[in-house]
Amino acid sequence: MEKTNKSLKKTLIAFIIFLIVVGIWKPLALVYGIQRGGLYSLIGLPLALILGIVGILNLAHGDFLTLGLYIGYIFFNSWSIDPLISMAPLFFILFGLGMVIYSILIRRVLKAGHLNQLLLTFGISMIIIELIKIIWTTRPRSVYTSYASSSVTLGNMSIGMYEFIYPAMAIAVLVILQLFLKKTRLGQAASAVGQNPKGAEIVGINTNVVYLVVFSIAFGIIGVAASVMLPRTPVFPLSGNPYTLKSFALVAMAGLGNLNGILIGGITLGVAEAIVQSIPGYEGWSDVVFFGILIAVILLNAYRRPES
Repeated sequence: MEKTNKSLKKTLIAFIIFLIVVGIWKPLALVYGIQRGGLYSLIGLPLALILGIVGILNLAHGDFLTLGLYIGYIFFNSWSIDPLISMAPLFFILFGLGMVIYSILIRRVLKAGHLNQLLLTFGISMIIIELIKIIWTTRPRSVYTSYASSSVTLGNMSIGMYEFIYPAMAIAVLVILQLFLKKTRLGQAASAVGQNPKGAEIVGINTNVVYLVVFSIAFGIIGVAASVMLPRTPVFPLSGNPYTLKSFALVAMAGLGNLNGILIGGITLGVAEAIVQSIPGYEGWSDVVFFGILIAVILLNAYRRPES
């Protein structure tokens, strides 16, 4: 435990130093990077929760985000419900959808191995994409709200204000999840199941109920992410697709069950992307940097493991 705390302190110090250096060198990249990294963290947290406790590799993660965007668009277009107000219904709709999918499909492959899980969730992903194309076609849609285009000018910099909701929501969701996992009986049971499912069953914890609730909560968080993204994100069948791989990358960097690491890693990678995009002629290299850092972290961890 003491070793973990020391490691966390070192990580936080390095993270803060990194932000300070970038803030002095490229302040605009720092701002945009924190905004973008907050979004990566918000979307990555539910995947980390599922992987850390349920142990399912969900390749349809980004497609459920897309589905949430379409549902939010319907709320806005048909009933004039503001995207941020639709956060609550989207949470419960995706929560209910998560319960259905877990009960009908996911529960049956929990012990079937990662390959079967990947094939199942890949199939779900394809079904969602094709259903979206059939129902809504491939025509892009968008939602306009006046507050989403607000900005502030600092010196010679114009900064969009709405995107600060991404890191704010990521921090809020992280705090709520930590309180849930540490302060509630169900959350403590979920933590126990994530660490040792067989041991949890021995002491009387119903692992199936825990998996169902955790899986559904993660889906609900995807709905929250969709609601805050909607005013600034075009809605089309592949809107959420890029976030699947980036969420997996964040989880791989942070480590299973490390929710705090998702926030730190998301912002770090968001800032790194923003730095690359701020260099003329290198805008298209941002994804290469993202996954390049991921590979470096994995190799570094593999190099250190034998020594531990």
